[in-house]
Amino acid sequence: MAVVHPATITPTKPEVLSAWLGGQVEVLGTYRYDDPAGEVGVEAFVVHRGDELLHVVLTYRGAPIDGATQVATMEHSVLGARWVYDGTTDPVALGCYARALRGEQEQAAVEIWQDGEVVEVREPTATVSREPGTGSSLAIVGELAAVEPSDGARLIATWNRGSAVVARLI
Repeated sequence: MAVVHPATITPTKPEVLSAWLGGQVEVLGTYRYDDPAGEVGVEAFVVHRGDELLHVVLTYRGAPIDGATQVATMEHSVLGARWVYDGTTDPVALGCYARALRGEQEQAAVEIWQDGEVVEVREPTATVSREPGTGSSLAIVGELAAVEPSDGARLIATWNRGSAVVARLI
């Protein structure tokens, strides 16, 4: 389960996405994976930027790390400073996607916590399903478009306006 705290976040996630992607974005859907260690937030967004449909994975950390591409820093009113990374360069997110493609990890349920207890379980605005297959190299899809059929395992995100392959094994 992904633990989410009601909080004020500065800058907001859409602001971070717009600044990083270089243009206004419309968030169409989001989904999360759980870090097995419970330390890193892993959240993916399906967004429109102009005429483009994009899949963006971000990770949220309580301290900076080396070796991943930092996108921003945020101030979270409950958790404090958060370092935001491109999930396609963060080993925790890559591990989540690899496990999901092997059928070993499911999309996280989103639990809203306040004062030490669950106050709501929120439905994700995008759901992820797995199509089994072969392959050994992970590819997280950034620009969403029609993907040719393949023998590789695939993750398909579905949101209220559509669906697309967001990760695959090749």
